[in-house]
Amino acid sequence: MNSPSPAPNPTPDPDPHLTPDPTLERWRLILGSAAERCTGSLQGAALARDVALEWLYGRDEDLRRRGVRRGAVDARQGGTGPSRLTPVDWLDDIHRLFPKETVERLERDAVERYEIHEIVTDPDVLARVEPNQTLLRAVLRTKHLMNPDVLAPARRIVETVVRQLLERLRPEVRRAFTGSRSRRPSRLPLARDFDFKSTVRANLSHYQPTERRVLIQRPHFHSRTRRHLEQWQLVLLVDQSGSMVGSVIHSAVTAACLWSLPGLKTHLIAFDTEVVDLTSDVTDPVDLLMKVQLGGGTDIARAVDYGAGLVENPRRAVVAVISDFYEGGDPYRLVRTVRGLVEQGSTVLCLAALDEEADPVYDRDLAGRLARAGAHVGAMTPGHLAEFVAEKVGGTGQGR
Repeated sequence: MNSPSPAPNPTPDPDPHLTPDPTLERWRLILGSAAERCTGSLQGAALARDVALEWLYGRDEDLRRRGVRRGAVDARQGGTGPSRLTPVDWLDDIHRLFPKETVERLERDAVERYEIHEIVTDPDVLARVEPNQTLLRAVLRTKHLMNPDVLAPARRIVETVVRQLLERLRPEVRRAFTGSRSRRPSRLPLARDFDFKSTVRANLSHYQPTERRVLIQRPHFHSRTRRHLEQWQLVLLVDQSGSMVGSVIHSAVTAACLWSLPGLKTHLIAFDTEVVDLTSDVTDPVDLLMKVQLGGGTDIARAVDYGAGLVENPRRAVVAVISDFYEGGDPYRLVRTVRGLVEQGSTVLCLAALDEEADPVYDRDLAGRLARAGAHVGAMTPGHLAEFVAEKVGGTGQGR
């Protein structure tokens, strides 16, 4: 009788320190050192990521009280003693250790949540950072703290981000101004020219009663027609209080894109408790943004009065007020001026935001009063504002 073959030697378990579990690493990074008894300690790149996260989020007093993370904010390498981590070192580390989306979030939290001003006031740091909208907003908020040596690299951030915004927005503006929509059909399938009523009417024979929907076999579109354009005015009134910095940026870029377009005369006005006409700087949005002074109170009524004084032909004017509508001036005067503009034939837009996210935060009570006075109240991205103005200039807004 043959004896059974010996069982093969089992493969030894891998050393957890040599092959760490990525899921446990992730939980350890999220939960902090208190979780190490369950997840094990971090090694290598994971430990470096933890140090970088701790440098930033370890200064959060609420997290410190809750014990979510360890307290060694200045530790650079685990087990070798603390060393001072500067913003320059930290930026170098996060760009090496994290993907781009995470880096942008970390930079945004450093600047906006923890107000680490060295990131935008230290020339060595500015030379290393990748320009983005978060850093642009930070530069605009802190440029009054900068000496001439810092302003030059700070301007590089402004120039780079403005160029990126212009490259993205200009095609939208050009498409919006290729002509006004007419009643004639078009064979060119563009989403902005989709004719909903004609499409439904032409496809009613394909209605599916059981599914309660119409199958669209042949969509219909409007055509665009070029015509002689009458002169219109766009008066952009932009709140330059600190909370509206995103709207200031996008308003400046939008005005630059709209400048010198046929049939449109564009004005750009910034306001807090004072009113500053920036129209002469619209052709250079970088210079314009470097001149903006963010902060202060808000007197919307005064700004709208100024804008109303610029209107040449009321029936061919769009007055757009971009603000959070927390009025520090006279709200009754504001409503009265808006009602007067509407009654004389002007189009008044009250925009709660002019950012790519279009996340409206505003005083709904005052906005409701302005809507009842005849203003259009809402939120528009720069591209949507350009389309709205193009429709007016192209003739669809005539004959009010």
